[in-house]
Order: sequence, then C-alpha cells, then structure tokens
Amino acid sequence: MKMEIRGDTLHISSVPRLGEANARSFRDWVVAQLGDASRNVAVDLSQTTFIDSSGLGALVALHKAAAKRAGNFCLLNPQPSIQQILELTRLDSFFQIVNHRDDLQA
Repeated sequence: MKMEIRGDTLHISSVPRLGEANARSFRDWVVAQLGDASRNVAVDLSQTTFIDSSGLGALVALHKAAAKRAGNFCLLNPQPSIQQILELTRLDSFFQIVNHRDDLQA
C-alpha cells in the first residue's frame, strides 16, 4: 500500500486485496496516517481485485473517520468486480465514487 498527502487529502493506493486478513490493519494504518492537516481520504481501488465484508467495513470506518474531521471520503476508480460488490451492497450510494483514470497520475 502507498500513501501520499495532497493538500488536506490523504490518498491511499496500491491496495491489491482488502479482506479479513488485512482489513483491520489497513483501517488502523490509514487512521494513524491522518495528521492534523489531513481531513479528507481518497482510496484508489484501481488495483484492488478482491474485497469482502471486512474490507467494506474498513472503508465504512474510514468514511466515519473522515466525517468526524468534517472531511470527505471517496473511492477512486474501482475495478468492475469491486464496483459490482459496491452496487450489490448498495454502498455505491453511501460512498462518493470517482471514475476518472486521470486521477491516478501522480
């Protein structure tokens, strides 16, 4: 996983899998990286090929952490299989989802 701070946004990328095995550590790691200046969180799911309920729970927890800081949380470029899971669980209406491949250029 990679982390980059852009202004007041913490960008997370290179997350190949988000499931029971790593969801808690992922969530804790991201929350620990939120400094005083970072209130927004963007998670790039363009390389994520697997997510389960634990992974979805971690994303919901991060959404809440950003909201506590009066910030925003968004998911960037989910793979079609991940987008389908978000739609089946109706989390696509809960999360802000941005599907612009240009956002991945760093």
